[in-house]
Amino acid sequence: MSTQIPVSHMAFVRARAGRSVELGARLSALIEPSLTAPGCLSFALQHSQCDPQLWLVSGFWLDQQAMTAYFSTPAMQIFAELVEDLVVNSLDFHTFEQVSAAQALGQTQSWVHKMAG
Repeated sequence: MSTQIPVSHMAFVRARAGRSVELGARLSALIEPSLTAPGCLSFALQHSQCDPQLWLVSGFWLDQQAMTAYFSTPAMQIFAELVEDLVVNSLDFHTFEQVSAAQALGQTQSWVHKMAG
């Protein structure tokens, strides 16, 4: 029997100059399908209060299997499209797993993926 360990992802997405409104509109299309994806515990789109070009897309998942399955859905194609359409200046994507206090003392590993348009 496998133990479920909650995992999350965060994507910091920076719009190209003059494209922030478009970026926000296109990212907002992720909200509904993500919230209804199997294993999704929470999903949010946020806009920086101090940097009008910066957006944050975050999701919390029941386990790695649920998050990995979500990454294979057509909804995730939006990130490639945003880069191809030159809407984003940069895209920093990070995944995380929940750790105990003891694990945190000796473990600081997360996967980082960087894409730039």
